[in-house]
Amino acid sequence: MAQAKPLPTAPSLDEVRARIDAIDAELLRLIDERAGLAIDVAAAKAAAGESGRFGLRPAREAQLLRKLLAHPRRGASPSLVVRIWRELIGASLAVQGPFQLAVWGGKDAARAVELARLRFGAAPPLRNLARPEEALAAAKTLGGVGVLALSPDTAWWGRLLAEPKLKVFAALPCLAAWGPLGALAVAEVEVEPTGDDRTFWVTDAAEGGPAIEAALSRDGVAATLLVQAGGLKLFMLAGFYQADDARLARAPGKLSGVIGAAPGPLDV
Repeated sequence: MAQAKPLPTAPSLDEVRARIDAIDAELLRLIDERAGLAIDVAAAKAAAGESGRFGLRPAREAQLLRKLLAHPRRGASPSLVVRIWRELIGASLAVQGPFQLAVWGGKDAARAVELARLRFGAAPPLRNLARPEEALAAAKTLGGVGVLALSPDTAWWGRLLAEPKLKVFAALPCLAAWGPLGALAVAEVEVEPTGDDRTFWVTDAAEGGPAIEAALSRDGVAATLLVQAGGLKLFMLAGFYQADDARLARAPGKLSGVIGAAPGPLDV
């Protein structure tokens, strides 16, 4: 009769701690190397005459994070992966040129600040502003990003119809595990499709939200009413839509338009 194989011996606590210490040292070395490369990027941009351009690339960031989250992992949750890389990306952008956050949180300023830091990290300076108009004005400056809460008290997002350079590029939070959609980020940046996107569309249509959603659905557009204020309604559309899409032109409303798009939740 064959003898049973002995069970593998579990590592001792001291062995595990020693391994953690070794990994921490290697992580620090790699993080420092990555931070140094951000300095090299800034120098290369300056040499190419591009130091005055904002380095934010929302679509590239989303694709990077999706690629990382697709890797097999033993214990690292999506929240841990995204938090670490958001900090790395934010710190890199802060080194490369101007980068600052202007936050308007409405009645829950603390939550808006939390969402801004979750998305952009601790590196960029942050100002908490009293009016959404101030945050939008700050977003139009070089390196400026506005983070504005979605609130029925104001249709700040409707102002973007008259600001073609200023676009929604991020929906916060970026992970469904961090709670429901609470704010949008806007800046003068290029918005590109990432393969899984949400488009933000404004209309002055008098019909109720369900009627507008049904009209869009008949034209093949899946829409969700997010908020309404001041005679305007803000919808989130599943997919990436161009401003001149014929289906949106046929939708209810005399004054309407796309104000930007954002990657869908990274953990869905």
